[in-house]
Amino acid sequence: MIGIESETLLILGFIAMLAGFFDAIAGGGGLITLPALLLSGLDPVSAIATNKLQAASATVSATAAFARKRLIEWRSGWPIALMAFIGGGVGALSVSLLSKSTLEACVPVLLIITAFYFLFSPKLGNQETKAKVSALTFSTLVAPVIGFYDGVFGPGVGSFFMVSFVILLGLDLLRAMSYTKLANASSNIGALMIFMTNGAIVLPIALTMAIGAFIGAQLGARCAVRFGARLIRPLLITICCLMAIKLLWNPNNPLRQFVFG
Repeated sequence: MIGIESETLLILGFIAMLAGFFDAIAGGGGLITLPALLLSGLDPVSAIATNKLQAASATVSATAAFARKRLIEWRSGWPIALMAFIGGGVGALSVSLLSKSTLEACVPVLLIITAFYFLFSPKLGNQETKAKVSALTFSTLVAPVIGFYDGVFGPGVGSFFMVSFVILLGLDLLRAMSYTKLANASSNIGALMIFMTNGAIVLPIALTMAIGAFIGAQLGARCAVRFGARLIRPLLITICCLMAIKLLWNPNNPLRQFVFG
């Protein structure tokens, strides 16, 4: 376990606040927080686990803000939340089965793939369209798969949920944001419950970042209606690529050692 300085905690708390703000509007806050945790010196499992607590704080905060505006229909929302919860828990169980070197090699690659996804993903509309799948199909197939990804890794999962709600269920952008926060909060909590049992969470960092994420998500949810993701998405892509390069630049990264010998 690394020593934790007060300056490091303050920086991570501020980063979590920014990530919570961005995540409530466009998703992808984990693209900022997870690499920051890795660069602070945490091993991959501890970084993913610690990130889940602050992420859960942000998504629960945003879900509450959207629920107060009556943008979530709970009758259709709870099955999606339940299956995302299960998927997140199963994903978190899978992380504990992977070796540290595997995670260190995979995280930068996943970050770059996620950045390319954001770069080339379709623009989302503001009008409701015809659903391409039923709510039951979405709950049983789509929600647990995305939830599983959240448990294993996490960054970008909010945007994956949002795109799925718009394209597959035909929701308008604002309602898609609302349901995204509900599903994302559920998968976060499912993964968090698993991580709490194996002691991988670094509590001082997690609690500090959770406070920052909660504040940022409240501010972001209030701005979501007035501002879109046009400015935030390019910023997330840039940060994602820079963080991935930084992680790959580490001489101890197994992927770098494999490529360059």
